[in-house]
Amino acid sequence: MSQDTKMGESISPVTSAIVGETTKMVDDSALDEAAKYLASHEEFGPMTPEQEKKIVKKIDAWMIPLLVFCATLSAVDKVEMGTASLYGFQKDNGMVGQQYSWLGSILPLGTLIGLVPASWLIQHFPPGKLLAVGSILWSCCTLCYAPCRTWAGFMGLRFLLGFLEAVSTPCFTVLIASFYKKEEQPPRNGIIFAYFSSIFNGFFAWVVGYIPLTAPLLRWQYLYLLTGTINVIYSIFLWFVLPDSPMNAFFLTAEQKYHATKRLASNRTGIANKVWKWDQVWEALLDIKVWLIVLYNIVINIPNGGLQSFGSIIINNLGYSPLVSSLLTMPFGILATGGAWAFSYLAAKWHNRRALTAAISLLLPILGTALVYGLPRTNVPGQMVGLYFMYFYWPPYVVAISLIQANTAGMTKKAVTYCLVTIGYAAGNLIGPQTFRSNEAPKYTTGVVAMLVSYCVCMLILMVYWLLAVWENRRKDRKYGKAEQIHEGTLEGFVDATDKQQRDFRYTT
Repeated sequence: MSQDTKMGESISPVTSAIVGETTKMVDDSALDEAAKYLASHEEFGPMTPEQEKKIVKKIDAWMIPLLVFCATLSAVDKVEMGTASLYGFQKDNGMVGQQYSWLGSILPLGTLIGLVPASWLIQHFPPGKLLAVGSILWSCCTLCYAPCRTWAGFMGLRFLLGFLEAVSTPCFTVLIASFYKKEEQPPRNGIIFAYFSSIFNGFFAWVVGYIPLTAPLLRWQYLYLLTGTINVIYSIFLWFVLPDSPMNAFFLTAEQKYHATKRLASNRTGIANKVWKWDQVWEALLDIKVWLIVLYNIVINIPNGGLQSFGSIIINNLGYSPLVSSLLTMPFGILATGGAWAFSYLAAKWHNRRALTAAISLLLPILGTALVYGLPRTNVPGQMVGLYFMYFYWPPYVVAISLIQANTAGMTKKAVTYCLVTIGYAAGNLIGPQTFRSNEAPKYTTGVVAMLVSYCVCMLILMVYWLLAVWENRRKDRKYGKAEQIHEGTLEGFVDATDKQQRDFRYTT
């Protein structure tokens, strides 16, 4: 390719690996934005392993901190209601019966509805800018908690918060898939989707605990003002610095942008294409693997929904003061984050065993739930150990995210799939708080049993997914032969075709 190739000229021939097509010129509308970018920019020659390592390190140095803090602050906005309850949130606002549980469930209901426009937005707008705008809006919503003093008002705010945060997980997922190869994605998921929110939330709650009772506002109001203000400031910063893909990453040189984009061709999942394709929508809706992960996300997040709203309350019910309880919630994040990183690293290194890795990691929360259910309430150390182990539900959730990233190709299909998966996340979080019945406090037997059943069902779903992916890979091998590698000098890895349409696409198991 000559150095003076200009935007708008025809793309070079591509060896078509799409089912039902022969070798031909690929129409521009079928090409990913990355293909057009590579065709219109100077070619820099082959990338050396040393260059690739340097590029990945630079991407890590910028993208991981930017996304980690955004994901963490977003999670703090959602979960701090449980911490606020340590400082009289329920009593001060006159909540009775299941009203508090409904505050936990209304947020994911807002997310469910918000995913309808989110699926369209993620396809048509840059994910970095979309995430920043969403973050600014939901941060402003968090600030509104402080002056609110009615249950109906909180229901409205929680619904709006969930609606606005519907874009967050799809944006995170798209951004990770737009910067990293398949094998690099699981450990990055483990860091970016980490459970740092418990650490931040516990620290903020501990700080607020030292505010004197004679202060003009209630302590839980200061908690929302503090976190909301920090998040608004960070969201504005994010608007200016978060890139949408390697193609517009300001921290990469022109040569590094070229190589960082081109190296992703081996993913066969593309980076960006703004043409909405209804055939890809129908494929996503009819793909059994997609629905297995949606079902998995529903079930794995039933414990998440319960623990987000009631984790700190369970500790408080063991006899600890609000100040101590807020500190004891911090290890939740350390354990969940450490476990997510460890199992994500294992999933990346243990080739084609991601579903199995997630299934094995489910043994830890099963153990924790069994301890909480089986030990007497008077055994406080044993109850605390069990409660901490229950938070290991996060690693299997994070590992499963990497399956959908690696196994979904076609931009429209990815947009629909990521939103369907997030619908599963929201549905599980909606159900979770309802399993904790106020009349069962402090043991919450129904909630604990629901968690135990959820983990066992998740293991079964993962094994079915693994078997189905293996079967589809073998079916393609029988029909088309072994998958071929991306041909050097072509743009075939950036054709906007789905995983089912690509003859050489093989599923990660």
